[in-house]
Amino acid sequence: MSVKILPEVTAIKNEIIANRRDFHKYPELGFKEYHTAKVIAEKLKAYGIDVRTGIGKTGIIGDLHGKGSGKTIALRADMDALPVQETSDVSYKSQNNGAMHACGHDGHMAMLLGAAKILSQKQDLFKGDIRFIFQPAEEGKGGARYMIVDGCLDGVDEIYGMHLWNYQPYGEIGVKSGAVMAAADIFDITVKGIGGHGAAPQGTVDAIVAASNLIMNLQTIVSRNTDPVESTVITVGKISGGHGFNIIADEVKLRGTVRAMTEKNRQMVKIRMQEVIGGIAKASGATIEMDYQDGYPPTINDEESTKIVQKVARKIVGDGTVEPYLTMGAEDYSYYLQKIPGCFFFIGSTPFDKEPMSVPHHCSHFDIDERALLIGTSMFVQLIFDKLY
Repeated sequence: MSVKILPEVTAIKNEIIANRRDFHKYPELGFKEYHTAKVIAEKLKAYGIDVRTGIGKTGIIGDLHGKGSGKTIALRADMDALPVQETSDVSYKSQNNGAMHACGHDGHMAMLLGAAKILSQKQDLFKGDIRFIFQPAEEGKGGARYMIVDGCLDGVDEIYGMHLWNYQPYGEIGVKSGAVMAAADIFDITVKGIGGHGAAPQGTVDAIVAASNLIMNLQTIVSRNTDPVESTVITVGKISGGHGFNIIADEVKLRGTVRAMTEKNRQMVKIRMQEVIGGIAKASGATIEMDYQDGYPPTINDEESTKIVQKVARKIVGDGTVEPYLTMGAEDYSYYLQKIPGCFFFIGSTPFDKEPMSVPHHCSHFDIDERALLIGTSMFVQLIFDKLY
């Protein structure tokens, strides 16, 4: 393994790790990152960076101006924790009941702060501006949209972000152009029938039978209407209905998610779901209604920006620059990429002596190999070196 941490990063290694552990110890949920934002703002100001707070409710923007004209490059980290009770037994275990950094956002903030400190000391050397974006509420609340409305991308030419990734080992950086994370939508379906006695089904419309047929037929959208190489998922994650073992149900509620790596498939699934619902309703005699809620769009990397990241990654990890391990997870970083070119990439962070996937994201014992923080910080710094110096 050939990992080359920048000497400037090595010099503040302990500070980067300490920042991550402090964020981990005091996690805050989306749009409630008050302590977190205060700490970040104070550190950025101490580095001599122009700071604006209250962006996107609890977000922060830090601007660092070079000595010559050039592009404005944005670097982004997310700040929010998850509503998870931590079960690990580490010295920096969460002290906030019911909240935990179980996805790596604590590390994202620490890496971006480390890069901000290093770059602030080299301000006279680069041409152009750097915008440090610390964003709230990535976990399901779409904090990126609020940041954009409040102007975080105004004047920005390109944006780069990264995610610690326990699906890949330390020493790997996963990066590719095109789709790297899926769209994530939510649907609620209500099936209304006519109830009755389980021993006398005639004259009833069994909502459970109709719902069962609907669930099975929804799966044919993926198996028969999508290109097999274009990942798409329809999951019914919750079913509720019925009154007793001998009662034919008059109503069933379904709740689930649609994931798609392309906007084309995302829209196709939405249309086909309505068509399938109409067919099952007609065949069963039930009334079926769907409330479909658009979530995050697919995260789609710009080709030229990706080439830049791949070049930088080879300087840091050499042959560890690989294709990312893809999941059907979603990221509100996608909203930034709908506005301007950029790239979202992945830093292998599987804990030391563990196998990838053994400590998954969003689990109550989530942790990382903290050496990955130095790789991520080096990536941010080297990226700016290559773009603006």
